[in-house]
Amino acid sequence: MTDPDHPVRVWDLPTRLFHWLLAAAVIGLVVTGKVGGNALVWHMRLGLLVFALLGFRLVWGFIGGRWSRFASFVRAPAALLRYLRGEPRPGDHFEVGHNPLGALSVLAMIGVLVLQVATGLVADDEIATTGPLNRHVATATGLAATAWHKGWGQGLLLALVALHVAAIVAYRLRGRNLVQPMLTGDQPLPPGVLPSADSAATRCAAAVVLAIFAAIAVWIARQAG
Repeated sequence: MTDPDHPVRVWDLPTRLFHWLLAAAVIGLVVTGKVGGNALVWHMRLGLLVFALLGFRLVWGFIGGRWSRFASFVRAPAALLRYLRGEPRPGDHFEVGHNPLGALSVLAMIGVLVLQVATGLVADDEIATTGPLNRHVATATGLAATAWHKGWGQGLLLALVALHVAAIVAYRLRGRNLVQPMLTGDQPLPPGVLPSADSAATRCAAAVVLAIFAAIAVWIARQAG
């Protein structure tokens, strides 16, 4: 007879705040990008916010809570095959946090967002808005970045967001709530699954990392003029 599942801290508070702030920022970016005009001022500000959030997440992926680290969910091809075949080994813990397929989606989302931020920083719409770092690149580079940012980049990002939402709905229909753990931090898991560290010390460390990238974002913003 197996022991019942019990709540385990999977997502530390910094990871949860990152997730919801990024979601809100991406929604804001889509809306302001579609509205255009004066809303592009906020589009640029939200882009810099995403820059800071992504910088934080990339660092937190190495020093954050156990299940927020890339090492815990970026799997080798063999592990991905075991997951797809439904043949997990003891210690795989595919049920904790991101499963191997979900991890690929997360990495794709981060990668596309990095490209979107990078191209947005040097973009030039040839009307009234240029990225704060546009003057540091050749005109052709700025125009190519703009074309990607408004075309393929935007399309890929929206597709990944739609896939993410569809996965959440699909899991919910199968009886697993992916949203609740990202709100509370805890996931019902079998005994023996180690929790993520989520102490005052780790939260202070996260605040320092975010503050560093926020300062860099402010410095980038000041390059515009």
